[in-house]
Amino acid sequence: MAKAVADATSDNQGGYASNGSPISGFSHMHDSGTGGASSLGNFPIFVYPGCANDDIDGCVFPKTKRSVQAVDGSVSARPGYFTIDLESGIRAEITAANRTALYQFTFFGNATGNATVDAPLSPLFIIDLTDLPDTRQNGSASVDPTTGRMTGNGTFLPSFGTGSYTLHFCADFLQSTPIRDTGVFVNTRAGNESKSIVVGKDNNSPPLPAGTFTRFNEVENGSTITVRVGLSFKSVSQACNNAETEIPDFSFSKTLATAEAEWRDKLSALSIDTTGFEDTSLQTIFWSGAYRAMLSPQDYTGENYLWESDEPYYDSWYCIWDSFRSIHSFITLVDPHSQTLMIRSLIDIYRHEGWLPDCRMSLCKGWTQGGSNADVVLADAYLKNITQDVDWNTGYEALVKDAEDEPPVWDYEGRGGLSSWKKYGYIPADDFDPYGVGLFTRSISRTVEYAYNDFCVAEVAKGLGKQGDFEKYMERSENWKNLYNPDQTSDVKGTDTGFTGFLQPKYLNGTWGYQDPTLCSSVNSFDSCYLNSGGHETYEGSPWLYTFFAPHDMANLITTLGGPDTFVSRLDYLHESGILYVGDEQAFLTIFQYHYAGRPGKSAERVHYYVPSQFNTSTAGIPGNDDSGAMGSFVALAMLGIFPNPGQNVYFITAPFFPSVSITNRLSGNTATIKTVNFDTAYKNIYVQSAKLNGEEYTKSYLTHSFFLEGGTLELTLGDKESTTWGTGDGDVPPSGL
Repeated sequence: MAKAVADATSDNQGGYASNGSPISGFSHMHDSGTGGASSLGNFPIFVYPGCANDDIDGCVFPKTKRSVQAVDGSVSARPGYFTIDLESGIRAEITAANRTALYQFTFFGNATGNATVDAPLSPLFIIDLTDLPDTRQNGSASVDPTTGRMTGNGTFLPSFGTGSYTLHFCADFLQSTPIRDTGVFVNTRAGNESKSIVVGKDNNSPPLPAGTFTRFNEVENGSTITVRVGLSFKSVSQACNNAETEIPDFSFSKTLATAEAEWRDKLSALSIDTTGFEDTSLQTIFWSGAYRAMLSPQDYTGENYLWESDEPYYDSWYCIWDSFRSIHSFITLVDPHSQTLMIRSLIDIYRHEGWLPDCRMSLCKGWTQGGSNADVVLADAYLKNITQDVDWNTGYEALVKDAEDEPPVWDYEGRGGLSSWKKYGYIPADDFDPYGVGLFTRSISRTVEYAYNDFCVAEVAKGLGKQGDFEKYMERSENWKNLYNPDQTSDVKGTDTGFTGFLQPKYLNGTWGYQDPTLCSSVNSFDSCYLNSGGHETYEGSPWLYTFFAPHDMANLITTLGGPDTFVSRLDYLHESGILYVGDEQAFLTIFQYHYAGRPGKSAERVHYYVPSQFNTSTAGIPGNDDSGAMGSFVALAMLGIFPNPGQNVYFITAPFFPSVSITNRLSGNTATIKTVNFDTAYKNIYVQSAKLNGEEYTKSYLTHSFFLEGGTLELTLGDKESTTWGTGDGDVPPSGL
C-alpha cells in the first residue's frame, strides 16, 4: 500500500517523472504507471533546510510555488529504494514497509535554487492536506508540540471513478536535535499558537493549502532526520499502529533490507541465463518489466472500511481493461498465491458491491472502458488451477450476473445494452436502452469485448458442468461477426490499403453506419476515442485494430478475413503502416496472432521489432504509460517467449531473449525451463526450427498451463530463417473455441 517517492510537478501519475520538472513534495501512496489524471499522492511532506531570515513565514507553503529542482544526476532507484538530491541542499532517501513509508533526509546546506539563504540550518517539515490531483473535499490535522508527531486525515476523489475516499496518516520523527516549534499553516502563512486545523471544501482551485509543521533547532551540516509515516484508510490510530508495528525502531537500513529481501523473493521465481551478453540493457528491460508487473493490484487487506470480511481485499485494479491482457497471466505464473488472493478479493467485491469491478481504486468504483473484463481474469484463473479457498460457485454467479443483468448505471460496473445484446446480437450505435444509463459510445469495441466475455463465461460453465449455460454463452460469443461489414474498404490519407471487410457500427434497424476504419489510430485522429461523450464507436483504437479482436474464434476470423495468407498480409499491414500503436494494450495480441495462421516465425519478428525499439532503457522506453504494469508484464512475458492468450489455456511459443529461462511455481516448487540451441546474442537466430518437450518431439506452437504447474523442459532449436514445418500444421496452431 505504501509506495513512497518524490512528486514531480508534471506527468506525475506515479509521483516522480524523469522529465526535469521540479519536486513539490514527498508522498506515500501512488498508483504506478496510470494514464489520465494523477491519483493518490496524499499528505506530502515538504522539507526546508531553513526559512529565509529565520522566519517561519520566510518559507513558501503552497505547493504551486514551493517546488525545488532536483540536482542533475542525483536520482537513483531500485526495488525498495529511491533517492534524490534537491537544489535546496537536501538529500532524500526513501524506503517502505507494507503500510508505512520511511524517509531519511540529510541536510547539506540551506539554499533555494542556487542562492544561499541567510538563515541557520533549522529544518522545517510540513505535511500538506492535499493530493496529487488536488481533489481534497475536507481534511484535518494536528501536531504534538512535545514529540512533533503529525496526524490527520482527508477525504479525496478517485482519479478515474466515482465516489470519494478517506485516508489517515501518522508521521513521527527520529532525531537527536530538539524541536524548535510546531504549528499549522494556511495558504501562505504559518503560526505556532494553534496545534490543529480543520478545512472543508472551498471555492479555491486548487483547494487552499493547509496543514501542520514541525521545526527543529539548528543542526550541523550533514545531519540526518528520519520521518516515519503510517497510513490507514480506517483511522489515525490504525495508521499509527501500522507504523509502530511495521517499523518500530525507525531503522532505515533494516527496513530497506526487508524490502529488498521481499522483492528478491518475489522475483526469485524467475531465472534467466545471461551467458554471452556484453550489453546488459535487455536484462534491465526484462527485470524492470517483471518488477513493474507486480506493483498492482495492491493488498489493502485490513484497510477496507466499506464492509467487514475475512476475505482478502485488493485495490488499485487500475484498470482491468488493461490488466486482463497480460498482468494477471504473469502473476499466475510467478506468484500464484497472490493471484489466488486477488481472485478471492474480486469475488468478495461482488458479494458486497453486487458486481465485479472493471476498474477500482482507493475503495471507489472506477469507470468501465469496454466489457466486463473481470470475467476474463476469473476465467483465466479457473483454467489455470487457481482454486485454494476460492468460492467458484459464487464466482460463477458473478460471471452470470455480468452476462444477464444490466445495472442501473453501467458506467462503472456490469454491461450496458444487454437487452439489445440478447435480442440483436450486437450493441447498436443508436441503441435504445431504458434499463440502465451509461456512456452511449464504443458500440463496436463493446460488442467484441462482450462476445469474448461471454466466451469466458462459457469456459467456466463447461468446467462446472453447466451444459445449458455453456451452449448459450458459446452461441453469444460468436456475436463479433454481426458487426463485420464485408464490403467496407479502407484508405490511409487517400491511398487504398487493399483490404476489404472491417467492423463497422450498425443501427437498430440492421443498416450499417460508418466509422473510418483508421479513425483513432496513429494515422488518423489518435486522441478521438477516449471515454467521453464525444467518443466514437471504438475505444482507444481503430476498427482496423478491433477487427482482429476475436481471441476465442481465430479460425473463423482468419476465414472471414480471406484465409491464412490474406490474414497474414493484413496483420503485416497493421504493424507496418503506422496504424498500430503498441502503447495501447489491444495491440499485444496482434503481435502473436500469426501463430493462428501457422506463421509463428512472423510473431517472433514482430516481438523483436517492438523490443527494443519501443521497449528499452531510455526515459521514453515505455510506450505511452505503463498502465499499472501492463507494459511491464507484456515485455517480461514476450522476452520469456511465452505470451498468453488471456482467458484461455494457451501460451504462444516464441524464442526467448536469453539462452534459457526458468519459472518455478511457488506453490508446487516445480520448475519449467525453456532452453535453446543455436542461441545468438545478435538475435539472428530468432526462428524456432524444431522443439522437444521433455525429450519428445513437440510440433505445437503453444504451451498449456500444465507445463508450468508440473514443470519440465522445452528445448527450442533456433535458426536464422522462418521454419516451414514447425508450428505450421493444422494440429499445431493454437486452438479456436472449445
